Amino acid sequence: MSPAEFLTDLFNPDLAFLPKALLIAVMSSIVCGVVGCYVVLRGMAFIGDAVAHAVFPGLAVAFVLSGSLVIGGTVAGVLTAVLVAVFSQNRRLKEDSIIGVFFVAAFALGIVIISRAPGYAGSLQQFLFGSITGIPDEDLFIVAGTGLVVLGVVLVLHKELVTISLDRETARALGVPVFWLDLVLYVLVTLAVVISVQTIGNILVLALLITPAATARLLTDRLGVMMVLAPLIGAVSALVGLYVSWSWDFPTGGTIVLVLTAAFLAAWFLAPRQGLLSKALATRRDATGTPPVAAAGGQGVDGPV
Repeated sequence: MSPAEFLTDLFNPDLAFLPKALLIAVMSSIVCGVVGCYVVLRGMAFIGDAVAHAVFPGLAVAFVLSGSLVIGGTVAGVLTAVLVAVFSQNRRLKEDSIIGVFFVAAFALGIVIISRAPGYAGSLQQFLFGSITGIPDEDLFIVAGTGLVVLGVVLVLHKELVTISLDRETARALGVPVFWLDLVLYVLVTLAVVISVQTIGNILVLALLITPAATARLLTDRLGVMMVLAPLIGAVSALVGLYVSWSWDFPTGGTIVLVLTAAFLAAWFLAPRQGLLSKALATRRDATGTPPVAAAGGQGVDGPV
């Protein structure tokens, strides 16, 4: 299928689910790309996977009650995030241990709840791997509104979130309210995951949160540039992934993840300064005695990552 044919399908009234899927995929990619920068900086990729498990009981309850999946997942994820933030204050257990207990328990609860619903197997597959055909119109507005809230909070608390992402102990010593900022970050991750689940699925949503930010991290040392590149990479990958999946009848969520992974691998090998090829060339220049080219630029206004 050519891009022109894909564009025609987007405006076909009989395929109304396709533009809705594209809008939600792009919106969720932008939100995940921004929030994912903090997750990557803090080295807490596990929290993204755990949150994807935590929202599952809310999705299951919403499905059984024929309610909004976005609202159901948000409520479950936020409640679990609050429990983790509270219990993590006990220094005898590390944060990852608390996350492992509560988020897996939440996922297990979701499995039990969804198993009581009619059409259990099909429902479970939709939650785990995403579905582009069953997105209600009202979810477009919920996702858009939720995304604006997340981006607004990020704009207001950017410096504080960067501080706790880079060095929580120093932040605590400086009097920064680490507990409340941890809670805010958990909630932001939860909201980013929830609005992405319907398109990409519960299992694959971690890629939308981590891979664009990790790719951007390879391309720049400046946080401001990284936070622009990450959502851009995510949105473009969502568009390309949806186009490929629609053209060749591939699963949408898996295709988007593979496109994201391809972008990451391209950056890994070809990034101007951090790419494997650039490092190999630099090593070769050093070995032959050729003076290396001076690194361009310095620390930006927002400093290096």
